[in-house]
Amino acid sequence: MALNTSPEAPLPVGEVSRLIGGWIDRLGAVWVEGQIIQLSPRPGAGMAFLTLRDPSRDVSISVTCFRDVFDRVKDVIGEGARVVVHAKPVWYGRGGTLSLRAADIRPVGIGELLARLEQLKKSLAAEGLFAADRKRPLPFLPQRIGMVTGRASDAERDVLHTAHERWPAVRFERRHTAVQGVRAVPQLIEAIKELDAHPEVDVIIVTRGGGSMEDLLPFSDERLVRAVADCRTPVVSAIGHEADAPLLDLVADLRSRTPTHAAKDTVPDVGEERERVRELRERAYRVINGFLDREAGRLAEVMSRPAMADPHALVADRAEEVESLLGRARRTLGHRLERAEDELTHTRARVVALSPAATLQRGYAVLRREDGTVIRAPEETAEGDKLRARVAEGEFGVTVGPHA
Repeated sequence: MALNTSPEAPLPVGEVSRLIGGWIDRLGAVWVEGQIIQLSPRPGAGMAFLTLRDPSRDVSISVTCFRDVFDRVKDVIGEGARVVVHAKPVWYGRGGTLSLRAADIRPVGIGELLARLEQLKKSLAAEGLFAADRKRPLPFLPQRIGMVTGRASDAERDVLHTAHERWPAVRFERRHTAVQGVRAVPQLIEAIKELDAHPEVDVIIVTRGGGSMEDLLPFSDERLVRAVADCRTPVVSAIGHEADAPLLDLVADLRSRTPTHAAKDTVPDVGEERERVRELRERAYRVINGFLDREAGRLAEVMSRPAMADPHALVADRAEEVESLLGRARRTLGHRLERAEDELTHTRARVVALSPAATLQRGYAVLRREDGTVIRAPEETAEGDKLRARVAEGEFGVTVGPHA
């Protein structure tokens, strides 16, 4: 709508800015594609600021978005990335500037691929497939190593050469598969399952050389990641170079930087182990010798004591003491026996003197009835009673006569 203005009746700047803002507000949201040439996330702020450029026309425009919109793609975009933005034009009247307010930002090309992988990574991590407590330790010396790789690949040669240099007797169970393209994922999964079921395979190495991100996509496939998570056998991932990071690295029990490092991480070095055994033997020798030296010193100290230097001297001293104690015991016992014998002789003489037999020897007699009752007085008898008289030399019967 045209405005009626003139040099005599101009519009104020603020009015013009207001009118422009009102016209722009009537515009709807649009999808815009461009390359990020400046990115200012401003940590802690509620807004993020970026500048999109059209390289073919050398035109740039400022874009703002709320923090939650930026956080959804912050891991997969950066300066130089191509993005598609769903935004609405916004006019800032005070500064007289036009910008786009983004409600959605989507990477394109590699960026879009990275965004999908990042989403899958977060989903699998939430399930716990990458948790550290699921990692299994590798065996010290594998009985047989399973290896999944491309046929006649540099990665295969690196693993075999390094492993046999470190431990010549090491054995491999190899499975050759496609390592890129549409056939790679099914073949990789089948090979891993075969080796996981093999009774002699103690560890599985999945390896290939470096390549573009598209070449390494099979090793970030969700089906392959889940197949490795279900393995009972420890799995080592050695995909590409150290900078490459497929999702297989996160689910594997060990991530090796390169195929050569996979061999080093899986197979011990025979020379290093021999040196370690030698050091342990020397340490054990020193410990045992130290123990024997200490015990020999203690034994020498004990043997130097008088009791051990001449043990018969102690026995001789004790023998004299025993002999002295034995003589004292004999003398004491003899004195006690002599005193007991004298006491016994005196007691016997008194007993003999006081016994009834001695009285009978002096001519006395003991009268008893037939029932054995002793007669102590004449009144206890009657004329004609039959009694027994006991004298020193025997007994005889008597008849009681008349009392005097």
